[in-house]
Amino acid sequence: MRFGTLDFTPALDSPALLAAPTAAALGAADGAVADVLVAAIDPGLADTAAFCEHYGIAMADGANCVVVQARRGERTWYATVMVRGSDRADVNGVVRRHLDARKLSFAAMDDAVSLTGMEYGGITPVGLPVDWPILVDASVASHERLIVGSGIRGSKLLVTGAFLASLPDAEVLPLAL
Repeated sequence: MRFGTLDFTPALDSPALLAAPTAAALGAADGAVADVLVAAIDPGLADTAAFCEHYGIAMADGANCVVVQARRGERTWYATVMVRGSDRADVNGVVRRHLDARKLSFAAMDDAVSLTGMEYGGITPVGLPVDWPILVDASVASHERLIVGSGIRGSKLLVTGAFLASLPDAEVLPLAL
C-alpha cells in the first residue's frame, strides 16, 4: 500500500524493520495485525516534522507516542500518550488528572529507551511494557490511517486508529489541547 511517497508492506513480513518488543507484540496478537504495515525510512528523518515534509504525509496523519513519568508520593510509574502530529497533549491537565499523579513530566530519554527496548524517536505503543497505560486521544482513535513509530528510527508503521485503541491497556480520552 502506498501512503505519501512510501510503500508499505505487512509488518510481520519484515521483522528487521521492527524493534524486538514490537515484533513480539505483533506476533502474539490476533487478526488485527494483518492491517499493520511497515515501510523503511531514512533514520535521520524519523522526527515528525522532518518525516512528514520529506515523505509527503500530513502532520495530522501521524501520531506521536510520548512517554511520561508520573509521581505521587514515593510511587513512580510510566504511561504513554498518543496524539496526532498536528496536536499537543494536555499533559499537565487531562493526562495528569487521569493518571492521578501529583507530578507528571516527560520521561528522560535514557529511561524511555531502556524501559521500552525501543529507539528514541521511534517509540511506539505496540510492544510497550504490559503495565503501562496507553492514553489515546479520541482523534487518533477515530482516524482511518496513521503513521506511528515501529520501535526503531529506520521505519514507520501504518495502522488504523481503531487498532491503537484496541491495544492492551489503551484508553481513549480527549487529550489534545
